Amino acid sequence: MSTPAAPDAPASAPVPANAPLPAGVLAIFTVAVAFSTFMEVLDTSIANVAIPTIAGNLAVSANQGTWVISSYGLAAAIVVPLTGWIAKRFGEVRTFIWSVLLFTVASALCGLATSFPMLVAFRFLQGLVSGPMVPLSQTLLLSNYPPQKRGMAMALWAMTVVIAPIFGPLLGGYITDNSSWPWIFYINAPIGIFSAIVTYTILKKRETPTAKLPIDVVGLILMVLGVGSLQLLLDNGNDLDWFNSNIIIALCVTSVISLTIFIIWELTDEHPIIDLSLFKTANFRYGVIAMALGYMSFFAMTVLFPLWLQTVMNYTPTWAGIATSPVGIFALLFSPIVGRNIQRLNLRLVASFAYVVFAITAFWFSTFTLDTSLNQIYLPRLVQGIAVACFFVPINQIILSGIQPARLAAASGLSNFFRTLSGSMGTAIVVTLWSHRTQIHAVRLAENFTPNGVETQNYVGKLTQLGSSTDVAYAQVQSVIQAQSAMLATSEVFWGISIVFILLIGLVWLTRPPFGVAGGGGPGH
Repeated sequence: MSTPAAPDAPASAPVPANAPLPAGVLAIFTVAVAFSTFMEVLDTSIANVAIPTIAGNLAVSANQGTWVISSYGLAAAIVVPLTGWIAKRFGEVRTFIWSVLLFTVASALCGLATSFPMLVAFRFLQGLVSGPMVPLSQTLLLSNYPPQKRGMAMALWAMTVVIAPIFGPLLGGYITDNSSWPWIFYINAPIGIFSAIVTYTILKKRETPTAKLPIDVVGLILMVLGVGSLQLLLDNGNDLDWFNSNIIIALCVTSVISLTIFIIWELTDEHPIIDLSLFKTANFRYGVIAMALGYMSFFAMTVLFPLWLQTVMNYTPTWAGIATSPVGIFALLFSPIVGRNIQRLNLRLVASFAYVVFAITAFWFSTFTLDTSLNQIYLPRLVQGIAVACFFVPINQIILSGIQPARLAAASGLSNFFRTLSGSMGTAIVVTLWSHRTQIHAVRLAENFTPNGVETQNYVGKLTQLGSSTDVAYAQVQSVIQAQSAMLATSEVFWGISIVFILLIGLVWLTRPPFGVAGGGGPGH
């Protein structure tokens, strides 16, 4: 088997980046790229449900165990926006293949870790090398599809990015319950090897031009400080009680100062490490904002839904994953349809429809109670899949419309950075809000259940008549209060998310058609 050329080796006989592949080869290539994307995005969520098991096996607390997630997110957040610069320096094909191979190796090292510090270090390495994978998977698909079929390429890419976090907890829960936690990392090995071999075989003569650009050392340091501090703040804010913690305050100050100076520096530097001038293009600017805020709200629902099922409704991780998974059905069915007809559709209208469906399903979730059955949960999750297909495919098309092929990797990396960051922000906001509202409702409900209150005495009396001791009866009262408080908080948060989606509808109408072919070049609109 041939191996990918070393990063400094010259590209061999490059062909135009937009020359389409033959149909049969294109199908195999699409599967390989989709697998690599699915693998990387899956790893952002698959470990979540295994944290208690990993923490127990490696003799650390559950709170410490969350560093398995934080270390990966921190490293990826730093590298993703650098995709454009890295791809220009080493070539898009070469960068993608090495990213996949190194990610596969890092995954195996995670599974082989024998101590918690080793696992955290290998997860950080895994996040570092994973950075270019998702943005370049999008870029390579667009570059090698015929122009008239690039909408379909966007649809296939969007499916893998959206479906992977949904099935991650389900797969992670199943592996943890039925095997051992290292296998959540080992499963990446065959996928990564297959993807790297196929991609190299097909694209080895299609490398993009490279240029030895100067390294923007100041910009790199400022970005690592700013983005790293922000990611740590979002990952640990709730556990440290946000701005009541000096650590969080320090991270916030560091992030604000570093990112402010970073933006000024990048806009004035001759060779910026991140191309912020992309935001001068109206469709990229408003499309990224619409994507970030929409994904933040969607991801907030994705996080809150299984959290509510497991902590309030007492679902196991596996059953919480099963209850969550129906959203993938219509997303898989409708995404290719939207992609196939992308040139015929009014993309702003389709995206607006997605916001409306998201809002309706979020409001639907807000009507759930402690008596809601699994069958009642399935239907709104199923309907939500329609919104997923009608949101991610059109918005990605809008973002990349008018972007020249040479800037496509930079645009994809920057938009994916904001998508990833918005997911972290959505998680931090929804968990904090849900926790605070639960506490507020618990206090209010407890005021109506004083030990000598009539309602309390009646309730305790009924329980003691059924054979419970007085202590057990009072414990049951506290349990009911906590469950009802969490349920009220859940309903309020879902209702709030519904309102946010309605408000976001106007944002997508700030973009301007024609949206053309993503990555087709031409001036921005």
